[in-house]
Amino acid sequence: MSDAQTTRSTADTDALRALAEAGASELGFDASASEVIAWVERNFSTGEAAVACSMADAVLPHLVSQTLPGVDVLFLDTGYHFVETRATRDEVARSLDVNIVDVLPERTVAEQDAVEGRDLYATDPGRCCQLRKVEPLTRALSGYRVWLTGVRRDEAPTRINTPLVVFDEAHGLVKVNPVAGWSFDELNDYATEHRLPRNLLLDAGYPSIGCQPCTRPVAPGEDPRAGRWSGQNKTECGIHV
Repeated sequence: MSDAQTTRSTADTDALRALAEAGASELGFDASASEVIAWVERNFSTGEAAVACSMADAVLPHLVSQTLPGVDVLFLDTGYHFVETRATRDEVARSLDVNIVDVLPERTVAEQDAVEGRDLYATDPGRCCQLRKVEPLTRALSGYRVWLTGVRRDEAPTRINTPLVVFDEAHGLVKVNPVAGWSFDELNDYATEHRLPRNLLLDAGYPSIGCQPCTRPVAPGEDPRAGRWSGQNKTECGIHV
C-alpha cells in the first residue's frame, strides 16, 4: 500500500475505486474531453482535483479551468528543466485561471549529487526519476481525490490502451485522462485556436519534453517519445505505469 493510500480511510479508498469504475463504464473509451471533465465536475469539487502538467503546452490546464476555475496545476520542478519549459510554466500561471503548485524533490540537484553521486540521471535514470518525479508527486497527490493527466494513446505503444477514467492503485485516487484519444495535431490545433501558451521546443523537434539532460530532438518518422532517455533501457519515468 502506498503512502498516499495510507492517508485515506479504507472506506474512502473503496468509494473512490467504485466511483472510478462507474466513470469508466459511463464514459467508455471514446467520450470527448469535455464530457470527461464534466464527469469530474459532477463528482468532485475544485479543491479535490489536481491537473498534472509537464508544460509542453497549456491545453489540459485550459480545458479543465473552463469547468473548474482556479484548479491546482502540479508542475514537477525537477531542477533539470529546459529554459523553455520554465517559461511556459510562468506564462500558464500568468494567463490562465489556475493555481500553479511547484512540486519539489526533497533534495536540490547539488544535494542529490553529494548523496547519490554526480549526474544520477546518467548512471541510474530510474532512481533519478524516482527521487525527482515519482516520490514528490506521490506526496503532492495525497491531498487530492482525483488527478487529471495529459497522457495520450498516440504517444507510445505502451499508452495505446490508456483509459479515460481509472482508479490509480499506486496513489490511491481516481486518475482521469481527458485527452487520451487526441492526436498531436489535435492538441496543436486546440492550442492555436485558443492562443494558449506553448513550449517553443515543440517546434524544434521535441514532441515529448522531459528533463533537459534526458531529452533529445526526434527525427522524422521516429516514435514521438524516442527522444526520451535515448540510448537507455527506459521509456517511462514511473509516474504512468
